[in-house]
Amino acid sequence: MSYAAPVKDMLFCMKELAGLEALSRLPGFEDAGLDTAEAVLTEAGRFCAEAVEPLNADSDRHPPVWHNGEVATSAGFKQAFSQFSLGGWQGLQHPVEFGGQGLPKTIGAACAEMLNSASLSFALCPLLTDGAIEALLTAGSADQQRLFLPKMIDGTWTGTMNLTEPQAGSDLAMVRTRAVPQGDGTYRISGQKIYITYGEHDMAENIVHLVLARTPDAPPGVKGISLFLCPKFLVNADGSLGSRNDVYCASIEHKLGIKASPTAVLVFGGDKGAVGPGAVGHLIGEENRGLEYMFVMMNAARFSVGVQGIGVAERAYQRAVAYARDRVQSRPVDASLPAGAPIIHHPDVKRMLLTMRAHTEGARALACVSASAFDTGHRHPDAAVRQASQAFHEFTVPLVKGYGTEMSIQVTSLGVQVHGGMGYIEETGAAQHLRDARILTIYEGTTAIQANDLLGRKTLRDGGELARSIARQIEETEVALAVGTSTAARSMLRWLRASRQAFVEVVDYVLARGRAHPSEVYAGSVPYLMLVGQLMAGWQLARSLAIAEAQLAVESDPVLGDAAFLNAKIATAHFYAEHILSTLPGLRDAIIDGAESVGGLAVDSF
Repeated sequence: MSYAAPVKDMLFCMKELAGLEALSRLPGFEDAGLDTAEAVLTEAGRFCAEAVEPLNADSDRHPPVWHNGEVATSAGFKQAFSQFSLGGWQGLQHPVEFGGQGLPKTIGAACAEMLNSASLSFALCPLLTDGAIEALLTAGSADQQRLFLPKMIDGTWTGTMNLTEPQAGSDLAMVRTRAVPQGDGTYRISGQKIYITYGEHDMAENIVHLVLARTPDAPPGVKGISLFLCPKFLVNADGSLGSRNDVYCASIEHKLGIKASPTAVLVFGGDKGAVGPGAVGHLIGEENRGLEYMFVMMNAARFSVGVQGIGVAERAYQRAVAYARDRVQSRPVDASLPAGAPIIHHPDVKRMLLTMRAHTEGARALACVSASAFDTGHRHPDAAVRQASQAFHEFTVPLVKGYGTEMSIQVTSLGVQVHGGMGYIEETGAAQHLRDARILTIYEGTTAIQANDLLGRKTLRDGGELARSIARQIEETEVALAVGTSTAARSMLRWLRASRQAFVEVVDYVLARGRAHPSEVYAGSVPYLMLVGQLMAGWQLARSLAIAEAQLAVESDPVLGDAAFLNAKIATAHFYAEHILSTLPGLRDAIIDGAESVGGLAVDSF
């Protein structure tokens, strides 16, 4: 079955939850109202459905091929990427001064979700390029921005992020790649990087590698890491391409999923190089501040990976619904039909489909609100509003990434289950979604890394101030729900309140025990992330429920307010409350009372 972008739900999230009209009044976003969003999302959905999604299954069966340092991507990828670039999609949310369209991240994130629904493997190339662009916008010199950003924003060149080494996975203090100054402003980069997404491919004229490395006199640990710009082809002062740089693709990985995305082992310097003593690199910003700059790129990438989870979950849900409508098997248990019926009539299949739908819509709403906070944090004229919005966005990034990817594994697994035995057969496509989703909780920081960030930097560091502020905002939604008389509103109020109270109790526990007993508290870091992520998503669905009921009462909005759509929003939120939010008090208990059992088994006994 073909992919249909959920444009109406995305527009609802933007208009009703993310305050798109308010964003369109901020400096630089004046043309980014609802009409613009609808036009952009409609065209993005068409492009993804027609140009990208048809490549997904075949590229999984016929992944890229490495030969003598060169990589040929899957059939159709090069042509689709050319269309992607010509359509201006790479520059959608990047500055107009460098050739971008300058639209809000709120709109860009929705378009990225569509691209990921169409093909996770294809979408990874623009994702990494976006991150490299953000890093250069943050720390690149004027010359670096002038030479590199226009070509990256128009899709002529792509970007990568080079952190991981064989001996240094997530522990970047162990990075050994060296950068030796040459006395002319350049450095020679030597070392090996692994797991480099689109580190070599044939879809663009040049690949701009951003590389973490150490200078000879750098201090040990993460304080001695610098960031370097190291292109595949050297770039002349006029922007034209020069000779091949001394960076070589030694191999690409054979993977469980995202098979059409070439994951490269890159060697900087050595026998295979064309230059000799190392690749020519240019320092970005100041020496020994590389990790600080790279975090800009990593934060952008982490949010984007969360959006990947939402995209693949949406695709798995659509595929499962289509199958459930067609597959006839067994009479319904209530005998409502006289013979065998499509399995969508069976209660447990409905439960699985609603679980898939509720998680996906909740995570989408959370990501949309997070993106809006990012936009406000960068464009609002009031410094205090900017600061508060940026803090909210940063708090939600590990949630979008952690919850958005963890739920994608559950959703894609349920997609296989809905298909039954056919789900285990590759031809249905359900298995590919599960295989593709499995990497999302690992790269750009595992779920535990996101959880440690949420617990340490986002909760402990400010004494729980922001966490408690968010709890107070959730309480305001509870007040709005209390005026509702429907079963859905009463149920949502009950479980949103219980979940918010569980959150506050965990925050109190973390603050009381975190500094003196870190192992105890961090034993529950991932459950804490899942509690907060599901609470925040449920909060957005609670807001959706209240808005949908209000719109049904007055029949006001002709674009988004049709009864079937609004009733579906209410039903989905109702299900989320009773089947997902209802589990969060149990997570609270596991976090507060479960640390002793985590440490109870001696290491030698495993």
